[in-house]
Amino acid sequence: MNELDKLSPGADDLNLEVAAETAAMSTAATSATGNAECDNTCVETTSPSADIAEAADAAEADECAVESSPAEDLAKVADEITEKPEENVVSEKNYHSMSKQEMIEALREIVSSGDMEAHKEVAAVKQAFYSLLNKEAMNAAKAFVEEGNPADQFSAPVDEDEVKIKALLAEFREKRSAYLEEKEEERKKNLEEKSRIVAELKAIAEDIDNINLHFPKFQQLQQDFKAVGEVPAGSENEIWRSYQSSVEQFYDRLKMNKELRDLDFKKNLEIKQLLVEKARQLTTLPDPIEAFRKLQDLHDQWREIGPVAKEVREDIWNEFKEASAMINKRHQDYFQSRKAEETDNEIAKTALCEKVEAVDLAALKTFAEWDAKTKEILEIQKAYKEIGFAPRKSNGVLFSRFRKACDAFFTTKAEYFKKTKDEFRDNLAKKEALCEKAEALLPRAEEKEAYDELQELQKEWRTVGVVRRKQGDEVWKRFCAAIDAFHDARKKHFGAQRSAENENLKAKQAIIARLKAISTDAERKDVIESIRQLQNEWQQTGFVPFKHKDAVNAEYRAELSRLFGAFDLRESRQRMRRFEGELKKMDGDESRISRERERLVRAIESRQSEIKTIENNLGFFKFSSGGNMVKEYERKIAKIKEDIAQIQDKINLLDAQEKQSNQ
Repeated sequence: MNELDKLSPGADDLNLEVAAETAAMSTAATSATGNAECDNTCVETTSPSADIAEAADAAEADECAVESSPAEDLAKVADEITEKPEENVVSEKNYHSMSKQEMIEALREIVSSGDMEAHKEVAAVKQAFYSLLNKEAMNAAKAFVEEGNPADQFSAPVDEDEVKIKALLAEFREKRSAYLEEKEEERKKNLEEKSRIVAELKAIAEDIDNINLHFPKFQQLQQDFKAVGEVPAGSENEIWRSYQSSVEQFYDRLKMNKELRDLDFKKNLEIKQLLVEKARQLTTLPDPIEAFRKLQDLHDQWREIGPVAKEVREDIWNEFKEASAMINKRHQDYFQSRKAEETDNEIAKTALCEKVEAVDLAALKTFAEWDAKTKEILEIQKAYKEIGFAPRKSNGVLFSRFRKACDAFFTTKAEYFKKTKDEFRDNLAKKEALCEKAEALLPRAEEKEAYDELQELQKEWRTVGVVRRKQGDEVWKRFCAAIDAFHDARKKHFGAQRSAENENLKAKQAIIARLKAISTDAERKDVIESIRQLQNEWQQTGFVPFKHKDAVNAEYRAELSRLFGAFDLRESRQRMRRFEGELKKMDGDESRISRERERLVRAIESRQSEIKTIENNLGFFKFSSGGNMVKEYERKIAKIKEDIAQIQDKINLLDAQEKQSNQ
């Protein structure tokens, strides 16, 4: 399994967070837009005393109550804060420090309390819970791999706490859906109530003759209008313009006491000064997002406060606007920096995608190489998850690209491991068969053929591929045990033979010593019987140790060659002397010389034929590694060649004798 699957955040988390942020943005945008549109028709009229003051100014100055005021600047500021990026879920509680059970209990309390406005708290709980769950899954995967298991075989277990929290989240979504439907119905009723109040205000404003008598009722209707809750977003601006138009119409027709107007102006100024001080305090708040949200509340309160004296109206507004501009600037700078950070994150994530895609899968030939590369890929995945969000338009594309590259790696790895496992299984079967063959040779340990077969099995073993380490150690120990048992049995069998071979060596060395004692000056007939007896003893003596065999045989043959060579040479000379004596008797007898010559030629041909026969036999023995028999035949060939040379010498003497007779 790809580790990225187990640790990627759930889609529900992101959707809930985005929904919460979108709702906040929508509320701010609606409020700011409504204020801006309202400022086109009125200044800041909300309280009765403020409206009376404006009416008095209109009566004294003979000018319209509507004038260009700081309210227009307020609309501009509202426009500036209408658009804002998404923000992370913020909660007053630190759910990330809680355990899963504590988070479940916290969520259960929210659901059971029925507070459907706590959706941000719910999102924070869910975000923290799945962050902790992902960490546990990652730790479990890491432990699974460290135990020697393949990472692709890891599967995260079912978490009962996740089942519980999903049930609570589903319950909250169901209740909140019902709550929002109920709120929408309530807004529609509020719209009907406000429309009714506006109609009454219009009726009072049109009753010019009794307008003074209607002032208490007018004030009450204003309070009733403000007391009515929210209306549908699409109708808010229209109902507000109708209300303001009715109020303006009423105060245009009303003249009140100047003293009452000044008192109301003073009260409004004090309240606005307090709001200016609060706005200045927000400029030092560490969190620009929280400061921005609280500034929205201050702007809502500013809009609800009536006007102040004309000579200070612009100054007090500029002070409030200056503090608002500083907060807005911090807010914009924060999101500009976050945008730059997201761009850097995009570059970093792209580099990681390219790094995974650049892995040469065909070059990975061993388990060690695959394991090393797997660790590298897992580190890259970890680094990818630690990088923050990229821009929204590319974040999803990058994740899909990264996941595709990682999936390709782990899929190829799984295929390699499967193929290698099959090879391991086949190699194990071959090695087990070799073990069985080696074990079957044990009863024949003393045979040379069995020894040769064992050598061939060892050669074949080296040609078989590898198997899994644990199984490889076991089958190797089995094969070694069979070989050791074979050699132990063979050693035990031939151990007794070595003792006898050593005794045979001593006996043959004694025979050689006796041959050395025979003098070459002795007559052949006197010593030949002793030599033949020693030869019989030599033949009857058994094998000697292999390492001494060639040396002792060579020494034995050397002594025989010394004796027989001396005897043969002496006899050959004697035969030649006798032949020369016979040759003198044939002097002048050409027919006898001719017959002798033919006899000698036939003797040479016979000897040559004998050599061919021996050479044919010798060729057979060489092919079959005849050993001592081959050497014996070679000695015979040498002896026959000496005879042929001697006969040829006799023929040469005959030819010389015949030539001399003819002359």
